Amino acid sequence: MRERKNTNRSSASRTRINSDIRYPEVRVIGASGEQLGIMSSKEALSLAQKQGVDLVEIAANANPPVVKIIDWGKYQYQQMKEQARQRKKAREKQSELKQMKIGLKISDNDLNIKLRKIKKFLADGDRVKIMIIFKGREMAHKELGNELLNKVLEILSEDAVVEGKPQFSGRNLSVGIRKK
Repeated sequence: MRERKNTNRSSASRTRINSDIRYPEVRVIGASGEQLGIMSSKEALSLAQKQGVDLVEIAANANPPVVKIIDWGKYQYQQMKEQARQRKKAREKQSELKQMKIGLKISDNDLNIKLRKIKKFLADGDRVKIMIIFKGREMAHKELGNELLNKVLEILSEDAVVEGKPQFSGRNLSVGIRKK
């Protein structure tokens, strides 16, 4: 058995192990997950020492507190893996922001292909930022950009909801949409 302390975490959030656990009685769980019952902290510690592993506090707020007889390094590794799994799940749940750039002189066929891609993005749960790009002297005809954007939004109206008003920024007219 090893005496270890968590010096890298604050005392409020640190996990107690071995002799740091000082409760009158604790609920003990064995290394393979079986319930060993309620006993004093000293009895649980001596049981862990006999097995050559550590006594780790699992749930301090329970009544009585729950401790587990397990190897401390193995427990830390499992906790680290579980946190990584939770971070990955949280990242997957967030919807991405996809961009679709459309030129002012786009042909109908090319526009249909871009609309299909936008619908696929929306079906995947992503948000889409539609940008109408103005090149050269096209800036003199901003009304054509507004007409094209309105046409696109009208076609997508059954699948999408517009987030905010269309905005001009530089040479781009953009608006965000999301799935209904």
